[in-house]
Amino acid sequence: MSKNKNNQAIWSTRIKKNTSALFQRIGNSIEIDKRLYKEDIAGSIAHVEMLFKQKIISFKVKNKIIYGLNKIEKEIFNKKFEFNNKYEDIHMNIEKRLFQIIGEEAGYIHTARSRNDQVVTDFKIWIKSSTHEINFTLDKIIKNCLKLASKNIYTIMPGFTHLKNAQAISFAHYIMAYVEMFNRDKKRFRNNLDNLYENPLGVAALTGTSFNIDRNFTTKKLGFKKPTNNSVDTVSDRDFVLDFLYSISVCSMHISRIAEELIIWNSDSFKLINLSDKIVTGSSIMPQKKNPDLLEYLRGKSGKTFGNLFSMLTILKGLPLSYFKDLQDDKEIVFNSSDILLDCLKIFDEILKNISPNKKKMFELANSGYITATDLADYLVKNHSMSFRKAYQKTAAIVNFAEKKRKKFSEITLEELQKIEPNLTKDVLKVFDLNNSVNSKKSYGGTSFDNIKKMIMKYKK
Repeated sequence: MSKNKNNQAIWSTRIKKNTSALFQRIGNSIEIDKRLYKEDIAGSIAHVEMLFKQKIISFKVKNKIIYGLNKIEKEIFNKKFEFNNKYEDIHMNIEKRLFQIIGEEAGYIHTARSRNDQVVTDFKIWIKSSTHEINFTLDKIIKNCLKLASKNIYTIMPGFTHLKNAQAISFAHYIMAYVEMFNRDKKRFRNNLDNLYENPLGVAALTGTSFNIDRNFTTKKLGFKKPTNNSVDTVSDRDFVLDFLYSISVCSMHISRIAEELIIWNSDSFKLINLSDKIVTGSSIMPQKKNPDLLEYLRGKSGKTFGNLFSMLTILKGLPLSYFKDLQDDKEIVFNSSDILLDCLKIFDEILKNISPNKKKMFELANSGYITATDLADYLVKNHSMSFRKAYQKTAAIVNFAEKKRKKFSEITLEELQKIEPNLTKDVLKVFDLNNSVNSKKSYGGTSFDNIKKMIMKYKK
């Protein structure tokens, strides 16, 4: 083997002076992108198979390269591979090791290919895989939400607006609201796959290549659906990264919202839910404390994923076409956001298994704050031919009376009600029953018990 070729940076023939230690440190990304090794090797194998098919390399060279790449993959998997910062990234580390294993034939691996299309190919394959893993974990969360909802169809709690008691609702219906959110997250991630299914391999540095390559062959081999259309756009495109980071950010926001609600509901002021000892922590000074630290962790981590999305937008906003060093940061940002979200999803899945509603407290809170006032107004419209605005005014007068007398709706007598609206009969008293209130909301998407059962069954199917 020639002396200088395979133990130096690839551009050492052109750049004569040694790179400064500082530039070497900030220029290499191997500690970040080494997790792309499987994708990089898969892309390289598909590429050399295509080169052989197109008679650009020989059968012997193809087999030697594939043998070497498979050997390298085993070495990395078994933690016997030595990553070298001198070779910058995962692509060059693999290529340099390939030279050590098979000799000069390793040089053919980069025919008709640049690191620019190589890295985008690896990255798309990785994000596609991460997307499937995220959606698999979201499925588990949805299933556990459905289990919790199934057990609590008849559990009555107050629904809130402005954190004030608004209308009675089933706890199952509340949980099902988050099923809707997580289902939208799944759809959002699935929609991103369309752009991830376009194959970048073969556009080379930015202009394509003069070699007679077959991009449809590598497209099929690597599980893409079609080749990208424009070589310049391909190497500079990071829209798929933004889509992924945005989807992660929205999903993180949903997790943060439910974490915030559970923290409030678990507080001593509300006491609406109980947290198992498995998911709380203690205090270093206050022996009585049981803190919802995991929920607070989930709430806090959303800030990091939002920041990563904004970082990537900021990197891209000033970039002309095509490839620039600025884009090297995309992988660290994506890996970090993906890791955070998957950790948060797994933590939240565990939390769902270890929370239980305080049914008595939920019912007591729902039975305060004149929560069936809207039901009374609706009753007046349906049974006494009032416009809703007039019914609203009559109901407000009844609420004012009850408040002044410090009575709950259920404690007001028919005689007292008739002083405000003489036409009322004892039938009106049923309106104040919380179960009747919840079960009366039969419009599609409402909180009636039958609606909830149907929606749970729909998602279970």
